Amino acid sequence: MRILLHICCAPCTIYPLRIFREEGFSLTGLFFNPNIHPYLEYLRRREALERFAREEDLEVRWSPDYPLEDFLRGVVFKEHERCSWCYEIRLRRAAEIARQDNCDGFSTTLLYSKFQKHDRIRSIGEMLAEEYGVPFLYRDFRSGWDEGVRISRERQIYRQPYCGCIYSEKERYMKKRQEGKS
Repeated sequence: MRILLHICCAPCTIYPLRIFREEGFSLTGLFFNPNIHPYLEYLRRREALERFAREEDLEVRWSPDYPLEDFLRGVVFKEHERCSWCYEIRLRRAAEIARQDNCDGFSTTLLYSKFQKHDRIRSIGEMLAEEYGVPFLYRDFRSGWDEGVRISRERQIYRQPYCGCIYSEKERYMKKRQEGKS
């Protein structure tokens, strides 16, 4: 089976890639992440994935655009719903490309993170699967979290300090600062 795997970053790809390959799937990655801010962070994550993909012989489709404005327009005044919008904009692109490329399904490395909302990702993936006629492959990859972290550190793969959007960056660094003052 040919699967299109939406990829958020290289570290989150390590474990899902291994599991899907062990299950016999043929994978093509998709790097489409308009949520990542600032642009230099976006480039760091892309460069880390380019290196990892070469080392793992993983074909990746690179989004020619960086529609940060689309992401921001979708979440402005709805910041409390930003994760759902973020999941949907990225999974929608994956479903579109999976259908266009006649893939047998699509999935995402977001399912590796213990910090993501799996129920929302699954719900959105299944909704888009119905809309685009391409199955969404849900897997709970969180059991591989420690393994992926260990391998990414051993291989010196860039590990980002926050989810990606400007809001998560703010939350992470404000929390760190507040903890430091306590």
